[in-house]
Amino acid sequence: MSQFKSEFLKVMDERGFLNQCSDYALLDERAGKGIVTGYIGFDATAASLHVGHLIQILMLRQLQRTGHKPIVLMGGGTTRVGDPSFKDSARPLLTDEQIDANLAGIKEVFKKFLTFGDGPTDAIMVNNRDWLDELHYIDFLRDYGRHFSVNRMLSFDSVKLRLEREQSFSFLEFNYMILQAYDFVELNRRYGCDLQMGGSDQWGNIINGIELGRRTQDAELVGLTTNLLTTSSGQKMGKTAQGAVWLNEDMLSVYDYWQFWRNTEDADVGRFLKLFTDLPLEEVTRLEALEGAELNDAKKILATEATAMVHGRDAAEKAAETARVAFEQGAISADLPTVEVPAAELDAGIGVLSAFVTAGLCASNGEARRQIKGGGLRVNDEQVKDEKLSLTREHVTGDGVVKLSLGKKKHVLLKPV
Repeated sequence: MSQFKSEFLKVMDERGFLNQCSDYALLDERAGKGIVTGYIGFDATAASLHVGHLIQILMLRQLQRTGHKPIVLMGGGTTRVGDPSFKDSARPLLTDEQIDANLAGIKEVFKKFLTFGDGPTDAIMVNNRDWLDELHYIDFLRDYGRHFSVNRMLSFDSVKLRLEREQSFSFLEFNYMILQAYDFVELNRRYGCDLQMGGSDQWGNIINGIELGRRTQDAELVGLTTNLLTTSSGQKMGKTAQGAVWLNEDMLSVYDYWQFWRNTEDADVGRFLKLFTDLPLEEVTRLEALEGAELNDAKKILATEATAMVHGRDAAEKAAETARVAFEQGAISADLPTVEVPAAELDAGIGVLSAFVTAGLCASNGEARRQIKGGGLRVNDEQVKDEKLSLTREHVTGDGVVKLSLGKKKHVLLKPV
């Protein structure tokens, strides 16, 4: 039974989103009486967001689903500085052209989760470059810089960590927390936004915004965070040995996205079903209680539901069927991830180690070699036993491809062109 009265906080609590809040009572009261306008900022550091961002997107989605107004803040301005929070070194500085290209790539994903428009609870998307680019430096320092204590800023864990390791912390990065705080104040002024949400690593920056709003606007702003997600084994969400789990299909196939969720650790199934699907909690409770082989069915449901959110129901079910055909029947599906290789290279012979690296199934020849020793690699469903094996035209199947497999679940087709 949730301790909260508002539907928003009840849902967030029951589905496992909550980490900490600057004032639960105030937020609960506001969410119960009227429309709360809340935002999360997303910097454009890559051309796609990844699974690690998904929980923040879903916080905005739950806000809207429970009758409130989400703001998606695109960090066109702050990306030019780079968020130093819990980073060992400064982020590479991107050009304005790179930032604009990245913004174009990440904008589309939000339309799959939120309803945009002009209605009272419709989402809006704004870019902090609209106001940050217009700031006059001396005026900004006089009006806002005086409200920030360097002593306090140095006490933040993300800053202390860098300094204790004697790693450079530039003045440029130092300004990031001031700019993020100013974003909150500006959004409050322009749109009546009084809630900022984010991951727990943003807590210090969020508190800065709350304090700045109180001192400059006499505003009562609220911050709400969710835990930074890790798997039960301690791995950071959104990253695999093969790289980031991107949300854009042009950077990661629907099949690979589905497989990421299918490979969820047993202990995480219930938690991820609550966070990353819309399944009723009663159904989640039933699924997470399954054991043995039946738990694999729960993982397939998780994979399909989570994939449907990002890529649509048809694409998710197609990925599930592709996986079933590849795994249960050992057949080749045209929907498996495919990597093209020059036919001339195959005619000359491609080393099996190089082939698995090219396919993205192994990060290096060394890893491929270790997988062979452990019996983990297969070519056309036949176990690879010789690391010096050369793939040639003889390995091309009647479907015109060579099927490479890592374990039982990861498959890539090599197609000569």
